[in-house]
Amino acid sequence: MRQAVTATLSVWGERRFGYSTLKDSSESLLDERKLRPGLKEDSVIEEKELAENEQEQLEAVLGLPSSPVEDTHQTDSTEPSDPSLDCKKGGGMEASLVCGGRKGSLGALPMQRCSSLGTTAPQWVPDSQAPACMKCGSKFSFTKRRHHCRACGKVFCVVCCDLRYKLTHLGGKEGRVCVTCHSALMNRTLRKDQKKVWFADNLLPQCESRSANSSPLHRSVSHTERAELAQAEVSDLRAGDEVSGNSTKPTPPKDLPPILTSTGVKGDYTLEEKRTESSLLEELERGLAAPLVFVLNANLLAVVKIVSYVNRRCWCVMSKGMHAVGQPEVVILLQCLPEEKRFPTDIFNHFIQIYWDAQTAGKLLNHLSHSLVSRGFLGNTEHAGFLYVRPTFQSLEGLPLPAPPFLFGVLMLRAEAPWAKAFPLRLMLRLGAEYRFYPCPLFSVRFREPLFGPVNNSIMRLLVDFRFYRYTLPTVPGLVVDLEARSTCIRIPKTRHPELLKALNKSNERVLALGACFNEQADSHLICVQTADGQYQTQAISIHSQPRRVTGSCFFVFSGALKPSSGYLAKSSIVEDGLMVQVTMEALADLRRSLRDMKDFTVACGKLPPAERQEYVHIQWQDEEPRFNKGIISPIDGKSMESLTNIKTHQRLEYRANGKLIRWTEVFYLLKDQHPNGLNNHTSQNRLTERLARAFCLALCQSLCLLKEDGMTKLALRVTLDGQKMEFLAGSNGQRLPDPYQECLNQSLTSVVQSNSQYQGLAACQLELIFYILEDTS
Repeated sequence: MRQAVTATLSVWGERRFGYSTLKDSSESLLDERKLRPGLKEDSVIEEKELAENEQEQLEAVLGLPSSPVEDTHQTDSTEPSDPSLDCKKGGGMEASLVCGGRKGSLGALPMQRCSSLGTTAPQWVPDSQAPACMKCGSKFSFTKRRHHCRACGKVFCVVCCDLRYKLTHLGGKEGRVCVTCHSALMNRTLRKDQKKVWFADNLLPQCESRSANSSPLHRSVSHTERAELAQAEVSDLRAGDEVSGNSTKPTPPKDLPPILTSTGVKGDYTLEEKRTESSLLEELERGLAAPLVFVLNANLLAVVKIVSYVNRRCWCVMSKGMHAVGQPEVVILLQCLPEEKRFPTDIFNHFIQIYWDAQTAGKLLNHLSHSLVSRGFLGNTEHAGFLYVRPTFQSLEGLPLPAPPFLFGVLMLRAEAPWAKAFPLRLMLRLGAEYRFYPCPLFSVRFREPLFGPVNNSIMRLLVDFRFYRYTLPTVPGLVVDLEARSTCIRIPKTRHPELLKALNKSNERVLALGACFNEQADSHLICVQTADGQYQTQAISIHSQPRRVTGSCFFVFSGALKPSSGYLAKSSIVEDGLMVQVTMEALADLRRSLRDMKDFTVACGKLPPAERQEYVHIQWQDEEPRFNKGIISPIDGKSMESLTNIKTHQRLEYRANGKLIRWTEVFYLLKDQHPNGLNNHTSQNRLTERLARAFCLALCQSLCLLKEDGMTKLALRVTLDGQKMEFLAGSNGQRLPDPYQECLNQSLTSVVQSNSQYQGLAACQLELIFYILEDTS
């Protein structure tokens, strides 16, 4: 039954939309002896990777087109795998897990077939192994230089490798490709343009009906039948208007996706298809304990339940599987319409779009991010998409929630979209004032009136480009503003000094404006309300039944327009939902200097001569870190990851074997004084981290089936290195991996560190790398 479910999991999204939500590549393992850790060619490739990465980061900051990142890959045919290494379907662990025959440090390297050309990073042919062009045979010289094809990794001269093509593994950027790969990629693009039809039940018309007890199978159909069905059934895929990326947005299907149900045996599931909406709604209305689980693709589920939340009857639609692509899970609470008889399937389609954008382009949603949709979403052309918020003071009682991190999506209208792009904190708090929830509601209401109209005479028109969004109000993470009686305090975390310097360097000489974060320590917050005549008014929203002592602000502006002859030391006032302070140009210069030097600064406001009861604006640097990664724990032992720095690793490592795929998604830095963006040993540490991740994936590649069957889909590797100790610890579901896995990993990982002398001088570091095992649908 497990195999039948796996064979049919790749449904709905792939079959209805005509694309696969995983990169189209197939990789096998080579003999480890083909790669030795100390080769000179390996160091050459590392230097090339480093140079390419640094160039890409620099060009991304400057807004220039970046050159593609080069990686290692081969285009030769894969070698036959050893039958003894095949994944066992039994419940126990076999002797093939022990890596006694492994001699190298990294195990095997992946290879690609032609079908995966351009979708995964290739294995590069070292320069020393290519003295001549691998197509025309011309010798390389000082003037006739070699060029690597970014699709196949081989080495060519400029004549044979002078074309460019947009490659998936480069995030859609153009890369230099050879003439052979360019022709293959162009032909594949033409073939993909031919539409195909896939049906939700895996059956085609006029096919023999399957028995009720048989597993759903994939039936073949001739090209003629598919072409005829394509004209009758399939509508064109259309691009969303600047939705969440450049990837094509699928057309919402008319039927429901399959439903995943448990057979009662742990880890065993079946798929139910062709269920009517009326029968499913009956189950939800009866208040079943278990929500419905819809299969959107092989690795993405949607959990649906009708709940009563704050006396509102709501659809609760939750994603499950976003973590595997580095994306927080998404929860949508959609208030039900009276007598509603249909599922909100547009949300399913939007989940697939979010998953697709995160996987292919690395576009991730965070707190106060937004995603836009094409017109006609959820039955109304004015529905523009969702504003995503992290829950703070709101009640979560009675809601089926995923594992952290997760975000709630709040429906927004098209008239509110400019504020979601330019100043999302204002929109979030305005929603809270409208529905009397602090700081904002977690539920969404359809067919409501917009909270903002055209941007008229707001102060934000001076600080934000609402037409082309070439510049917006910069925000420093963790910066908050406390408004109290006759005292205002702007608190900045010391660890965010680099971000503040960037904002200072980009600011106008006479004006310093910064956006603030939501102040969780305040009991109220300023909000901005637009009246019917287009004017903006200041109001405040507070926590229910609590006195207002500290009020938060959304932004602050220091203006140097005050003249020395005005008779004022400085002027402070509330403007919309922010703070405006007018000072002299000399005082503004002193303020900038103190910010650059990370020193506290105080501005006294009032008339000259100074009176006894003056107002003060304090700028203070705080040692306290802003809280993030709340609720995230280690898969090894449940250790809290809160406030630990982490970095997402989009499309860095991905290995396939036996129908499964293992992907490295992120790395946590467990030491507080360990700064991944610092200059000390930054390059060597990053390269060591990637090599350890590669060795981890390769060591477990042939055991992915067993691990997934045992429920170990999220894995972690904790690495501790200092001058005296080298320790590797792997685990999943709160416990260590069994000893055979651990012994295999220790052998591979230890050889990675010992075989590279450049890593011996690194400062003490402690890392935790996160991996996911997925179904390979390529």
